Amino acid sequence: MSYFIIIISAIFVNNVVLAQFLGICPFLGVSKKISTGIGMTGAVTFVMVIATIFTYFIQKLVLVPFGITYLQTISFILVIASLVQLVEIVLKKVSPPLYQALGVFLPLITTNCAILGVAIMTVSKNYNLVEAVVFSAATAIGFGVALVSFAGIREQLDLVDLPKGMQGAPIALVIAGILALAFMGFAGLV
Repeated sequence: MSYFIIIISAIFVNNVVLAQFLGICPFLGVSKKISTGIGMTGAVTFVMVIATIFTYFIQKLVLVPFGITYLQTISFILVIASLVQLVEIVLKKVSPPLYQALGVFLPLITTNCAILGVAIMTVSKNYNLVEAVVFSAATAIGFGVALVSFAGIREQLDLVDLPKGMQGAPIALVIAGILALAFMGFAGLV
């Protein structure tokens, strides 16, 4: 039952983008097309889950036993940066169109605070390895749900005649706020 609560909480109640405001840069930057949103979700999911596993072991086997937990942030960032390089190499070989579509936002996964935030949250919540992996996967799914929903709304907004002052970033921020309010409706669920 606790895994179910972790999943529902991470996807809907404490959505990493809409409730905790982590990962806003790719949320706003890659959300113009659903296809790029799905690609970014896949890349973030892979990096988030693998980074959580690696950082869990680094925390438990290196940082805590040697009493150097003050190096947590820098060591986690190094792990995440290495994994992003791996994803970039794989995407370049496997899916060049997706690699081109993600463009500058792919290296930005390195500095995506959602990934670092999840790694730190799993340590601070004292999750075991399975709970940490479930939490990171569910958080990545929540990131994807928010990103793809937002991308779908933005694609529909391209078909609407908006006032010049609301085009681009202003309407995107208004819609992001409304989407965040919609996700607040899940607050009493868990």
